[in-house]
Amino acid sequence: MLIGIDASRATAPQRTGTENYSLFLIHALLQLDSANRYRLYFNQPPEPGLFPAAANIEMRTMSFPRLWTHVRLSWEMALHPPDVLFVPAHVLPLVRPRRCVVTVHDLGYLHYPQAHTRWAGWYLRWSTAHNARVAAHLIADSKATKRDLIKHAHTAADKISVIYPGYDPSFAPVHDTALLAAVRARYQLPESFALYVGTLQPRKNLVRLLEAFAVLVQQRREVHLAIAGKKGWLYEGLFAQVEQLGLQQQVRFLGYVPQEDLPALLSAAQLFVLPSLYEGFGLPVLEAMACGVPVICSNVSSLPEVAGNAAILVNPLDTTELVQRLGLLLDDGHLRQDMSQRGLRQVQRFSWEKCAREILQLLEAVGRGP
Repeated sequence: MLIGIDASRATAPQRTGTENYSLFLIHALLQLDSANRYRLYFNQPPEPGLFPAAANIEMRTMSFPRLWTHVRLSWEMALHPPDVLFVPAHVLPLVRPRRCVVTVHDLGYLHYPQAHTRWAGWYLRWSTAHNARVAAHLIADSKATKRDLIKHAHTAADKISVIYPGYDPSFAPVHDTALLAAVRARYQLPESFALYVGTLQPRKNLVRLLEAFAVLVQQRREVHLAIAGKKGWLYEGLFAQVEQLGLQQQVRFLGYVPQEDLPALLSAAQLFVLPSLYEGFGLPVLEAMACGVPVICSNVSSLPEVAGNAAILVNPLDTTELVQRLGLLLDDGHLRQDMSQRGLRQVQRFSWEKCAREILQLLEAVGRGP
């Protein structure tokens, strides 16, 4: 069977959630399966060594200035269709094989439309409806996303499979004190700090996180927050908010942190906090747990599925509750140790090999279908 994969997201120079999903899942599929043939489609040449060279793997780079998915990839599908097409990040091309599978990561734009620009909201609505209508099968990162697809995209339940992502095994506790000191020095961080990792955008609820830290600063003097992540959209007010709240000495924006620095950065943190209003999965929660960092995250959407009993869950709309939970975890070393151990056990449920095995079975089933 010839399996085509849209690998365009995997070549992004600054990878976040969907880009990492694409990269690590494709790696796992190629490592797992030598029986089928694979054709990977790129909109820019992948960096050397990003993907393995093997007899059953073909890499096809098709540069195109704009609308790559709907024009250039569609043209490729019309001329040279694979037996089954897999798109690991959201959008199927307008022209595609009859047998195609797509991962829909979230429908957050429906729950919080104000967190997106008008154009982005329209495109996300259209692309989700398009996927639900034309795909042979949909993959959802979580039960929460599956429920949303059934309710809002009117997709039949048996057309959706919930397949949980994995996490990069390079995320593990870092105990080397010199390495931890080096990463703190590189990002100019104090000995103790709380950490957020994710794109700067309204859905991540950083406004309330900053409000919570302003209250904590009034209660104690040695509280620090590091915010790691590239600028997304509608983020401009965050920097002004830090100044308005007088948090310039307590809050540090690190910008995009490369993948190789994240395990040490996470391991150096006292705690990890993700107060998102909505997540399709929440990969940073797994990465933090894998590094042994105690986690506070929201009690909505997919996050309870990911965190299980290994995180302190909070109502993301309740700043007072967020203040209380942050203060509790910052004060209680025994609780932090307990949450750390719970997290290390929880992440054993997730792996890219398991994810790839389940997706491969699905792709083969769709490829053999009528």
